[in-house]
Amino acid sequence: MPELPEVESARAVIERSALERVIAGVDDADTYECRPHAPGEIRDALLGRRLTAARRRGKLMWCETSGTAGSREPGPLLGLHLGMSGRILVTDPTESAEDEGGDYVGGGPGGGPGRGARKPEWYRFTIDFEDGGSLRLFDKRRLGRVRLDPDVDALGPDAGEIGRDDFRARVGRGTAPLKARLLDQATLAGVGNLLADEVLWQSRLSPQRPAGELSTAELDALRRELRQGIRHAIRHGGVHTGEVMPYRRSGARCPRCDAEMRRATVGGRTTWWCPQEQT
Repeated sequence: MPELPEVESARAVIERSALERVIAGVDDADTYECRPHAPGEIRDALLGRRLTAARRRGKLMWCETSGTAGSREPGPLLGLHLGMSGRILVTDPTESAEDEGGDYVGGGPGGGPGRGARKPEWYRFTIDFEDGGSLRLFDKRRLGRVRLDPDVDALGPDAGEIGRDDFRARVGRGTAPLKARLLDQATLAGVGNLLADEVLWQSRLSPQRPAGELSTAELDALRRELRQGIRHAIRHGGVHTGEVMPYRRSGARCPRCDAEMRRATVGGRTTWWCPQEQT
């Protein structure tokens, strides 16, 4: 599933390849992906405008848009959520979405949709640019979301940018298991299941430990590992590249101490940790 690092890479693709191109057409006919908008509503709001900036908080990504001709007022925000497996593909005027080229990124190893895997119905949302290129949301499982003016304020601070004092106050409170606290997007935006397991393993903290029991030093160390884990995942292609990821399976042993990895459900998600080192 795309987590903060994958969404940041998708945002960078849009920033690098899709900004300041005039929107000539929009396919928003997928009523599930584009809910609650009726077909044509997003198209009517975007035609003739340009994407002027690509932003992100946690796993939510959105684009700012320009005003219409003769207007100084900016256009609506275009929210893009990758869901479980969504991927962004941007083509230039010399390419089509069916080409192997393009600037793309998404929610898993390999990045792009891949040769032979691009059924037309899996492109859930498309912006066609006046210059002949396009921006498409490829989403085989149809769990992404496209909407105008998303509620960004419903999310907590971005996990990669939150300050020390705010992190202490938000994460280090209450009796909820630490992993559940990290996964709460209203507390901290952007941490998903795999990133949480990786960061807790790196911090040697149990996912089941009550969040309010952590010391200030432990919270500060957790924040440092979280920021480092995000940077590592962005550089190396996603959260699946974390050091403990190959050992999240039955019979695997901790790569540091050789203790057998333990599995449980924490915060509603399958969780793996080292019972000897993570306390």
